[in-house]
Amino acid sequence: MNSQSAATALEPGFTLSYGYGTDRGLSREINEDSLIAVDPVFAVADGMGGHEAGEIASALCVRTLGSMPQLAAGVRSATAVALQECILAADSQIRNATGGRAGTTLSGVVVAEQMGVLYWLIMNIGDSRTYHLSRGDFRQISVDHSEVQELVDAGRITREEAAVHPRRHVVTRALGTGGENEADFWLLPVQEGDRILICSDGLTGELSDEHMFRILSTVGQPQEAVDALIQEALRSGGRDNVTAIVVDARIT
Repeated sequence: MNSQSAATALEPGFTLSYGYGTDRGLSREINEDSLIAVDPVFAVADGMGGHEAGEIASALCVRTLGSMPQLAAGVRSATAVALQECILAADSQIRNATGGRAGTTLSGVVVAEQMGVLYWLIMNIGDSRTYHLSRGDFRQISVDHSEVQELVDAGRITREEAAVHPRRHVVTRALGTGGENEADFWLLPVQEGDRILICSDGLTGELSDEHMFRILSTVGQPQEAVDALIQEALRSGGRDNVTAIVVDARIT
């Protein structure tokens, strides 16, 4: 497992600490997940396509995010419009590099400032996920772009049935595939004690929301929480690549 932790100062009075890790899992030959965890952007991309194509797609996605001027270290000026333009650029680069043979999901947060207030700017395309833990309330912010999520939304199956549905891995939006490539965005004010989890479906496919909540609410340090989540996913089967980022906001 590859992992690392870090901490950076936000505006006066705030500190951002984070940890991240990724593991090939117990069944896959290569790791097609990629991540970026460099303040102000934290994101996970889950490549699809097999062999090395998915790995290329996810790597190109996070590399494009990392080169975006609005996401340079210490910059808080990112907007949903600018992020969508960056996502479209990544989509084009992936299609050019792989000839449409591969795609990737993308989920994550950017720390952005608007009118002097810090926000989590959350983005999502595909079925990687972003969760928010604040004052004991743990919930998934992103909405999966998947066939089973559409069935859940239509009331045809339950969330429990979706977790074991044979088409649970079929996504309806992705980058690089030539299909729909528009991300969803959410804006949440950063509050003291906030904890963000960003992960690939290799984590959520093995652990329930309740299981992840127990770990995130009891393990103090972000890197220790990441390590615990990944180890639990491996113990539960590790049938896919597993990637997680945990980000904490604290008043100093």
